[in-house]
This record gives sequence, C-alpha cells and structure tokens, in this order.
Amino acid sequence: MRGLAELVGDQLRAAHASKGRASLAVPGGTTPGPFLTALSEADLDWPEITVMLTDERVVPEYSERSNTRLLRETLMRNAAAGANLLRFHAIGGADFLLDTVRERVAEALPLDVTVLGMGADMHTASLFPGTPELAAALAGTAPDVVAMHPPGQPEARLTLSAPVLRGSGVIHILLTGAEKLAALDRALAPGPAEEAPIRAILDAPCPVTVHYAD
Repeated sequence: MRGLAELVGDQLRAAHASKGRASLAVPGGTTPGPFLTALSEADLDWPEITVMLTDERVVPEYSERSNTRLLRETLMRNAAAGANLLRFHAIGGADFLLDTVRERVAEALPLDVTVLGMGADMHTASLFPGTPELAAALAGTAPDVVAMHPPGQPEARLTLSAPVLRGSGVIHILLTGAEKLAALDRALAPGPAEEAPIRAILDAPCPVTVHYAD
C-alpha cells in the first residue's frame, strides 16, 4: 500500500510539473484505506490536485456507507488536507445529482492517475454485472458520470463511466485476497465486459498495473 502511494505520488508530481495541475480518481470501500492514508502524507502541491472518487453511493456524507466519508478519514488529512476534493453531493437522488456532477467532472478530465478496486464478481467502480445501466456505462458514447442501480444493492450509485476510466493517463488496480485473485484470473480470460466489467479497464489504451497482496 505504501509502495503504491509513493508511485502514485510520483505520477501526480510529474503530471503537475507538466500541466500545472493534476487529477486523481480513487476507489471507495475498505481495501484502499491504508493506501489512501499513506498517500495523504505525500509532499505534493495538493491545492492544485483535484481528487475525486471513482464512484459513490447516493447516501449522506455522514453515512457509514459513504465513500466520501472514508476519503475524508483517510486521504483528506495531513499534507493532502488542502487537495481540491470534487464531491459527489449525495443528496436528492442519483438523477438529481447527475448534471451537477457531470459538469464538475468534465472540468477535471482527462484523469492523470486512476486507482481502482475490483470485487469478487469482477465489478469495478460501480460497473456491476447485471445492472440495467451497465451497457450504457460501458459504451464509447457514455456520459462522464452514470447513475447505476445495481440489483441487490440498497441504494443507487454514481460512477465514472468506462470511457472516462479508460481515458486516464495511467491506471492502477488494487487487489487483496485469494478470492479477488481468482476473480482476476477469470477476468483475464476472453469474454464480454458485460460479464466482467473490469475487462473494460484491463484492456485500456493507457498503462494498467495490477497491485496484489495476500
């Protein structure tokens, strides 16, 4: 986790040196917590770096299920407290949020560095197999942000679409545990992205690196 934080810090530093600004997308969930905490200590020009989540649940920010809450407790501290956090305001329902969030995300694109996780079902961000909106979110013409309603999940979600993620300067996929390693092996086999949405990321045109630990 610390090694990945150092690598991402170097890549953000290089992007900032080239353009005078940089953008970073990071995952929610519990797995990336140590990585995000380590990255919070990086010596970067954080006020000129835009940080956003790859996806968010449509819940209040104080909810235990809020990825924004996790981000505030891990990354948005220490040196990174001054970063420009692009918030997915999770109030009023997913459809209500879309236009506002899309405008904010568009201003920060293309992403310089993206860090993603993956579930045992081979979903990434909120691109879940079996979600009614999945085909639209994977399409090359997809809007930057898509509202998703994954079956079996208690709330709607907002997610960066596959074209936005694939358009990153560099992508890192962070995995832990044998179950997810087995899922990665399945995802690397030929097949449609609708069955394993992580496939849309693994074949992105930018450098993609998988970081795995037991």
